[in-house]
Amino acid sequence: MSIFQLLLFAMGLMALLAVGYTLLNGPSPAKESARRLSQVRYRHSESTDAKVESQLKKAIASRKPKLQMKAGSESRIAALAMRLDRTGKKWTVSQYTYASIGIGLAIAVVVFLRSGAPLLSLGVGAVIGAGLPHMAVNYFIKKRTGDFNAKFPDAIELLVRGLRSGLPVTETLAVVAQEVPGPVGIEFKGVVERIRIGRTMEESLQETADRLGIPEFNFFCITLAIQRETGGNLAETLSNLADVLRKRAQMKLKIRAMSSESKASAYIVGSLPFMVFGMIWWINPSYVAGFFSDDRLIVAGLGGLVWMSIGAFIMAKMVSFEI
Repeated sequence: MSIFQLLLFAMGLMALLAVGYTLLNGPSPAKESARRLSQVRYRHSESTDAKVESQLKKAIASRKPKLQMKAGSESRIAALAMRLDRTGKKWTVSQYTYASIGIGLAIAVVVFLRSGAPLLSLGVGAVIGAGLPHMAVNYFIKKRTGDFNAKFPDAIELLVRGLRSGLPVTETLAVVAQEVPGPVGIEFKGVVERIRIGRTMEESLQETADRLGIPEFNFFCITLAIQRETGGNLAETLSNLADVLRKRAQMKLKIRAMSSESKASAYIVGSLPFMVFGMIWWINPSYVAGFFSDDRLIVAGLGGLVWMSIGAFIMAKMVSFEI
């Protein structure tokens, strides 16, 4: 490949990576957290304006900052370890790294045997080796988050029944850890264990919230913190929170049902050219060999990839709604 071809391939690859990162990154957790905090403030502002405002500021100030990916390698490794922990699997960073390298090398060898282009093989292997494990981790995180959110309102209702029967909060948390199956029971069990070894309830809940990164659980922790500072009926507050979470889940399901046709069309339209190109290349490589040697075909192919990426990005944003 010439320098011109190599530059065009690198530009197209960078554009695909940028669009893919934007699509996989999802909505901003900071915006969601700020919006929900404002909803909590407005909900309580009718009765205790100044008091709730001050306590809300205290709750926000006392919260520990989440671990962000910084320039240092240690923070990136820790962020990756946190993402692997959110999957609920016993995966380590070393296993993730070995899996990425192995998948990348296998794909590079297969592409090289079919095309004979070393640079193309390395590029495709690097993209798939880095992207496929990342997508798998995202899938398991979303699956576990969905399972958590499905059972979380039931756990809050169980907390409400325990509080109304006269049990303290710590005892009701232990009951939730024993009775609710799935990720909710596991996470509440960790909270109870930290409380038993001397940690405060706020610190235990906040540690779990920082590790999970689930907006619903963050909302639950902030609600508890504000209620403990301002006083009031905790059972009634948690009952209202469970009702809000159930309505939010119902709205998500409605949006998913209404946008399912558009998503299916986007998946079919977006994947069909790649599937056809791959099948033709696998059956008759010489028929599409010009896309790797002819400058005009390379420019046309890269332009098509860029425009398809832009179209996929626009369609993804059109069916993505923040609740």
